[in-house]
Amino acid sequence: MKVLIAKNSGFCFGVKNAIDTTMNIFQNTNDNKNVYSLGPLIHNNQAIEELKKTGLEVIDSIYDVGKGKVIIRSHGVPLDIYDIAEERQLDIVDCTCLFVRKIQKKVNECYNKGKNVVIIGDRNHPEVIGINGWCNNKAYIVNSEEDVNKIPSLDQICIVAQTTITNEKFETLSELVSKKSTDVEICNTICNATHIRQNSCKDVSQEVDAMIVIGGYHSSNTQKLVEISKMYCKNVYHVETADELPLDALKKHDKIGITAGASTPTWIIEEVYDKMVNISEDNNDMAALLENSFKNISKGDIVKGQVISIGEEVVVNIGYKSDGIITKQELTNDLNTNPYEVVKIGEQIDVLVLEINDGEGNVLLSKKRVDNKKSWQDLEGNYKNEDIITVKVTEVVNGGIVVNVKGLRGFIPASQVSNKFIKDLNSLIGRELDVKIIEFNKEKNRIVMSRKIIESEEIENTKERVWSKIKKGQKLNGKIKRLADFGAFIDIGGVDGLAHISDLSWSRLKHPSEVVNVDDEIEVVILDLDKEKNRISLGVKQLIPHPWESAVSKYKIGDIVEGKVVRLSNFGAFIELEPGVDGLVHISQITYENISKPSDVLNMNDTVKVKILNISPDERKMELSIKEADTSTSEYLDKYNEEDNFTIGDILNIKDTQDK
Repeated sequence: MKVLIAKNSGFCFGVKNAIDTTMNIFQNTNDNKNVYSLGPLIHNNQAIEELKKTGLEVIDSIYDVGKGKVIIRSHGVPLDIYDIAEERQLDIVDCTCLFVRKIQKKVNECYNKGKNVVIIGDRNHPEVIGINGWCNNKAYIVNSEEDVNKIPSLDQICIVAQTTITNEKFETLSELVSKKSTDVEICNTICNATHIRQNSCKDVSQEVDAMIVIGGYHSSNTQKLVEISKMYCKNVYHVETADELPLDALKKHDKIGITAGASTPTWIIEEVYDKMVNISEDNNDMAALLENSFKNISKGDIVKGQVISIGEEVVVNIGYKSDGIITKQELTNDLNTNPYEVVKIGEQIDVLVLEINDGEGNVLLSKKRVDNKKSWQDLEGNYKNEDIITVKVTEVVNGGIVVNVKGLRGFIPASQVSNKFIKDLNSLIGRELDVKIIEFNKEKNRIVMSRKIIESEEIENTKERVWSKIKKGQKLNGKIKRLADFGAFIDIGGVDGLAHISDLSWSRLKHPSEVVNVDDEIEVVILDLDKEKNRISLGVKQLIPHPWESAVSKYKIGDIVEGKVVRLSNFGAFIELEPGVDGLVHISQITYENISKPSDVLNMNDTVKVKILNISPDERKMELSIKEADTSTSEYLDKYNEEDNFTIGDILNIKDTQDK
């Protein structure tokens, strides 16, 4: 006969913590009188009898005692029990299982938000009674399809599970409950230790001829093990002690499997095993088998684990007697990060063992420290290879910005943030930047980076690419980047060129803004190049015909036309007939009066009539006259030129007549 023991048999983390805490009170303290447990500490009669021998008394109600210590078992209690204990000045020793506590907090939170709580489990089980007490005993408790049918349609529902039920039951009933509302939050709160124990039971029961399940007859999780065993093995025997073993029936089988509920002490499992060994040829040491069913870990070990729960803390199954806990502080360096963005349920991760027992039976783990170690190694390689890496800006500090770089804290001085001036560094918070490491010192925990280097390299690469493609006379599309009094700087694909003010328009301009604005997209032509001096001269007006090309056919000598005064000098006034076509009115052609300078009678931007006296197309010049364009004056002069009795006094009367 061969005997197999299912992994993870016996005390679960919560029960073990309750037992160890109780034993510590009696063994290591003087204040061990009047110690009570509110209800049986565990669902195992033999263990309870042993505990009674130490002095522990079991009470059914918090009102049964007037003084002393009251131990809250791993199943937990309703919320009001704590208030009652405080009123009665009782010393509470809270051994509520970590996983049960999370359920209690969850239902309390949902209840306070106005949600309807549904607990899938046994309404008479102390754990379920306790959970219900955290939502004012208003929860709907279901353990069958019939129970679900009694629930009315509800607005919002939060579904939780008794930690010891099977996954199959939870999935089936939660699906049915979900049909009672359109707003449902499903929380699978089955304890991972329970899940692992049930899976181990399933695996062993499929291999053996008979299955022995050890545990209290009233233990919920033990009853689940019996159910699972019967699904895969025809011969299943549920016993509380070794004395109850049906040895005659068991002798008939070649391979026997053993599993035990979460409330079954190791010594009872050993007694059952020893009794089976006596009738078989399998002489393996029981203690060794139990110990080998769990992974051996030590403080400082880096181990692999599977994420099984995400909340205020991340719970990880590392194959040990109890699951590991990663606090928010040990999950990632960025405390503002949502834990769901760091890990996923079912994900395999590497963790560092910080403590085997934090005082409450928890194995404390750190993902951050494993990640940090790897990150330092990776970043050292990035620094040596001058790699470009991506970081996320987290805060602005004096002198620069702090970034998250592979989970570590890095710094970018303000002078290294960008080639361009950034007025408000806070605008970068939350953004991702490509950077290079310019200073690396692990001992000083110092990582200094630069975005400016990347931008400079990008600019130089772009310049080289553009310079290799452009040539004189080439037409390009550009974007106005900046305006100056002397012209416009235009981006032509990563390199800026200058269009001088005289090359922007055929008109005379005082400022480039008269024809272009920043961010305008325009077509330009390259007028000249000088790579050594990094100068590119651009033209805009050169892309349209010069107005003089049509002026020859448009304007004739003797024509009287309108124009605008665009420039005044001591010797005359320049009159623009149209953009790019202007002519000179000599001072002698402005008026019949004697004037010392043109500005005596003309102002900038005045509109005047002029007569074209001469056109020089090759030189693009015109001679104009304002006084000859005045037909009334010309008529008077013609009249008196024809008369013989014309005098100087008559000429002077011309002006008087016009003034009147």
